[in-house]
Amino acid sequence: MANQPLLLALDQGTSSSRAAVFTCTGELIASASAPLSIHYPQDGWVEQDPLGIWESQLEAMKSLAKQLSTKQVNAVVSCGITNQRETTIIWRRSNSEPCGPALVWQDGRTTNTCAFWKQEGLEAEWKRRTGLLLDPYFSASKINWLLTNHDEASKANAQEDLCFGTVESWLVWNLTLGEKHCSDMSNASRTLLMDLEHRTWVEPFCDTIGIKMNALPELVPCRGEFGVIAKEHPFGGVPINALLGDQQAATLGQLCLDVGTAKCTYGTGAFLVVNTGNEIKRSNLGLLSTLGWTDEKGIATYCLEGSLFNAGTVVQWLRDGLEIIETADEINQLAEKVTDAAGVMLVPAFTGWGTPHWDPNARGLLIGLTRDSQKGHIARAALEGIALSVATLVELSQKALGKSLGELAVDGGAAKSNLLLQAQANSTGLSIRRPKNLESTAKGAALLAGVQAGLIQDLKDLESQRIEGSKLFTPTIEASARDLWRSKWDEAVLRSLKWHDA
Repeated sequence: MANQPLLLALDQGTSSSRAAVFTCTGELIASASAPLSIHYPQDGWVEQDPLGIWESQLEAMKSLAKQLSTKQVNAVVSCGITNQRETTIIWRRSNSEPCGPALVWQDGRTTNTCAFWKQEGLEAEWKRRTGLLLDPYFSASKINWLLTNHDEASKANAQEDLCFGTVESWLVWNLTLGEKHCSDMSNASRTLLMDLEHRTWVEPFCDTIGIKMNALPELVPCRGEFGVIAKEHPFGGVPINALLGDQQAATLGQLCLDVGTAKCTYGTGAFLVVNTGNEIKRSNLGLLSTLGWTDEKGIATYCLEGSLFNAGTVVQWLRDGLEIIETADEINQLAEKVTDAAGVMLVPAFTGWGTPHWDPNARGLLIGLTRDSQKGHIARAALEGIALSVATLVELSQKALGKSLGELAVDGGAAKSNLLLQAQANSTGLSIRRPKNLESTAKGAALLAGVQAGLIQDLKDLESQRIEGSKLFTPTIEASARDLWRSKWDEAVLRSLKWHDA
């Protein structure tokens, strides 16, 4: 095993950074992770330290290298990077110093800015060009806020010494010691600054947010030659051959290669992604049109996406906020102590709603409590709340496609929960397939790097892996019971949306 070529994946997430090594058939050899702090300075504000992001990723790489033998380290021939996407970082080109905090994708501080742009009638053109909506979720308004509120950022911008990047751009900059400032098209498609059809930066949009074009990274395909990891770092000398946003990487890792195949990742948030092939599917139902991945020439595979801001954060809240569990895994044991949620519903809009409502002012809701409600009912309602939120995304996707998804591939930490996945099957009416290995995001980045390195001829050759060792969850309730459950859920969601009007 040590003599065969190996693929390195760097997976920089919201709550941790991971590093993993895979074979060219996608078999996980070893992985390591390092935690990453998140800061909440005010209600709706979500920040990270850009240097903390880099140091966390570096720590994961060091831990992984220690696990491997010298032969295995030397066998690593290509690196793929995947990352939390819309999180926005700006730094000085001259000294690599950040010019403010990293504004995390969940951050909602730019709600008023986006509302103003909408009032100015800008959203229709922005949506037509980018496939996205004017929402604080995406990078554009975050850049504008940093330039407006951090003197160092505006000064660097004026001096033409500013670099903007999403997280993959920041990692490549640090891995190559500032030799490469680039952003791949899957991440760039989440900034509100890239034309989805032509795959170029849109200068008028940059003018609106106030950033100079020379601060933007070079726009590159998702696979190619993106520099080499510097000798000073673990895995020094390994070429960087793939860059992918985390949800697109998970879609590739789940081998959703055909039009209409779909996956849902339950991480910090929950994200449903459906492959639409070479066609940009447009939705008026709150779904996003996004770029999935490209070949080395930049020819694109597109996707439809539904985005929920809170999934794993719900479990973290039960652990750290309510303190009714000590570890995340305990939620399942607690939920299994009751046969159902006894009418309790938890709407997980802690940092607002993404798809389909796009309301950053919405807030979470715990409803249906009685004197007999127990911790187990809340735990079960938390898992069901995640599943019901995703069920709405599934319904909208099926309307956009004009057909049923049939089966949904799932991954991410929360996908370990049998209760969650059974609730997902019951709330959607679909079969839910959990793969043998839940590291789909890192796997997708590694496989794309393997294709670029010439070690994998065709990802379709691996498609049988979708079935091998997987577990299938099928619906166990009647359609009438599902409809009643979903209608109660819709009413609860409506109350969460009206909260800020009360």
